[in-house]
Amino acid sequence: MLTLTAVAFFAGHASAGDVTGKITLKGTPAPEKDIPMDPACGALHPGKKPTTRFYVADASGGLADCVVYLEGAKGGSAADKPVVIDQKGCEYLPYINSAQVKQTIRVLNSDPVMHNVHPTPSADGNKEQNKAQLPKGAPLEFTFEKPEKFLRFKCDVHPWMFSYVSIFDHSSHTVSGKDGTFKITGVPDGKYKLVVEHRKGGKVEKEIEVKGGAKADFTIEAK
Repeated sequence: MLTLTAVAFFAGHASAGDVTGKITLKGTPAPEKDIPMDPACGALHPGKKPTTRFYVADASGGLADCVVYLEGAKGGSAADKPVVIDQKGCEYLPYINSAQVKQTIRVLNSDPVMHNVHPTPSADGNKEQNKAQLPKGAPLEFTFEKPEKFLRFKCDVHPWMFSYVSIFDHSSHTVSGKDGTFKITGVPDGKYKLVVEHRKGGKVEKEIEVKGGAKADFTIEAK
């Protein structure tokens, strides 16, 4: 339950700041697996073999692809720009993303091959769709009505292709970058529960107090 100070969030109350931090991977995960691409897709990766992206960490252990959010937050700034997912080299980029309910999710196809875009939601009220997309074809757009964590997009033509979008009913969410850092902007002063979720590493959380901003670092253990 949010505190009275946190309720100020709903009304866009005066003082607000950024919540920042870094997520670090602890331990050594199992090696990523080579993706068995077909010849047409494999040719888009000359000289290298694409792998799974279960744990993406930099040299310092900074862990990318973590969904970070304030639990129980509501409202906030409107989502005035689409979330963009590209299909490039027969992979979805980015692998992990976040969006708001009813925000446009725009899917591109930068590849010289046909894909089909097949979101498979599990929350009641979120519609499953399946749309073909020609090589370098026109963008496809999707919206979802209900919050849902790690809503899966897949390509049935290329069964190794996945992307996951967490849908929220507020604006206080983000995804950690390549170095493990994150920033949630415009958070009003107050006490909150800050949550980090990694699709493979699980969920960790901290109680924080925002006073013109706040900083919190996290560790995710490899599983």
